[in-house]
Amino acid sequence: MNNNVLKIGLPKGSLEQNTVDLFKRAGWHISYDSRSYFPDIDDDELTCTLVRAQEMSRYVQDGHIDLGLTGRDWILENESDVVVVQDLVYSKVSARPARWVLVVRQDSPIQSLEDMQGKRISTELVNFTKKYFTDRGINVQVEFSWGATEAKVVDGLVDAIVEVTETGSTIRANKLRIVQEMMTTNTQLIANHAAWDNPWKRQKIEQIRSLLNGSLQAMGKVGLKMNVEKENLGRVILLLPSLKAPTISGLFSEEWYAVETIVNQNVVRDLIPLLHEAGAEGIIEYPLNKVI
Repeated sequence: MNNNVLKIGLPKGSLEQNTVDLFKRAGWHISYDSRSYFPDIDDDELTCTLVRAQEMSRYVQDGHIDLGLTGRDWILENESDVVVVQDLVYSKVSARPARWVLVVRQDSPIQSLEDMQGKRISTELVNFTKKYFTDRGINVQVEFSWGATEAKVVDGLVDAIVEVTETGSTIRANKLRIVQEMMTTNTQLIANHAAWDNPWKRQKIEQIRSLLNGSLQAMGKVGLKMNVEKENLGRVILLLPSLKAPTISGLFSEEWYAVETIVNQNVVRDLIPLLHEAGAEGIIEYPLNKVI
């Protein structure tokens, strides 16, 4: 039996499938049925537990879990003392940070934070919201929301809500208005201090950090290879965006070069015809799993 084991907490809920997919891209296969909270992973040095993102940082802080993935918002909400190993910007909707915002009805007289004096707020993020307004000398009443938070301000049950949004579409659909952005948040890879100070565990954590981050960096990118005759090389190079300069290698024939680069996938459909027109031949597009 392997005595060196790292305990990983995976977020249960909206981030769950995206996290499993990210680990798969990084090289780990995670499998479980819908009723299990203890997924299998194809690495004898790892064990997995599903934990709600809202609770993850507390279990990591207390040492029940060595390494976990959760939002920056819930770390701040719980005031957890953990090591932030890596920002991992991915979510259930997009590859950009989400925002916690102060929201009111479109017809509300509230136009600024100062207008919130003495008002009532509903939110999941109670502790952070209380501290946010206290730090600014604004007295508000903050109550916990068990769900359907937008409906409470629409119905006039509260004066405002503090809610998370990525695109703002739900806010607009409910005829609500953002007064103030209070925090940006994204997924973070966090570690327990004792695990981070353990040489073996830290090495394993760094391995996971590097491969997860490399997988994220590769999302939305593809590789391009092509052959270019010497007289056309300058025109082709000018067309190529790249993480750095493209790789250029001489072929057996001194008049030809192999050119390789990494580009954003959304430019390929326009770029390939331009490259071909500029003299590139044998153009190959290939997917990327990691960029490290």
